[in-house]
Amino acid sequence: MTSKLAAELVGTFWLVLGGCGSAVLAAAFPEVGIGLLGVSLAFGLTVLTGAYALGPISGGHFNPAVSFGLWAGGRFPASQLIPYVIAQVVGAIVAAGVLYLIASGKAGFDLGAGFASNGYGEHSPGKYGFISALVTEVVMTFMFLIVILGATHKRASAGFAGLAIGLALTLIHLISIPVTNTSVNPARSTGPALFVGGWAVEQLWLFWVAPIVGAVIAGVVWRAFFDTDS
Repeated sequence: MTSKLAAELVGTFWLVLGGCGSAVLAAAFPEVGIGLLGVSLAFGLTVLTGAYALGPISGGHFNPAVSFGLWAGGRFPASQLIPYVIAQVVGAIVAAGVLYLIASGKAGFDLGAGFASNGYGEHSPGKYGFISALVTEVVMTFMFLIVILGATHKRASAGFAGLAIGLALTLIHLISIPVTNTSVNPARSTGPALFVGGWAVEQLWLFWVAPIVGAVIAGVVWRAFFDTDS
């Protein structure tokens, strides 16, 4: 269990550092910024590489919503939910701390710019309201878990799950960065929000509730309609 929790902590650390780091440090860097496409790829690549490196140890969740979704889908024991979530959140907070140390070394750095936090309304990149954010996070996490449950099923082609999951997360970011800055991961949302404080912490509840709800619905739907050997 210690190895599993360490893998979840390191994997979530990598996801937040790589994904949020690309958004904070590289997205709009003068003339060579990677933009929305680059940030989307960065999040997908962190999950893809983390899944192959650490997935054999812990299953490669790196996300409380994924843990809840796999539990609802009958793939993960309830007894390990809380320890996994704690490890994931700790990894995300440590990653946000490292990112802050790096980013704050630049003159003019301002946490008020958002620090890759998730938000809605005035704090949505595209100024999308609460309902848009809620629907986006529920639906995107639902589809993320459907991909995960399908790609890791015993009927799926062996060895390709990490690729499918990483590309799915890339696609999710391409769709939803303008709406919420894309969470689908409560740990990823928590790390930056704790450093920004204020509005980011006030809105953080949505980025816990919506992804977990979407993930649990996906697990239930998977068991009801798709988890069959026929």
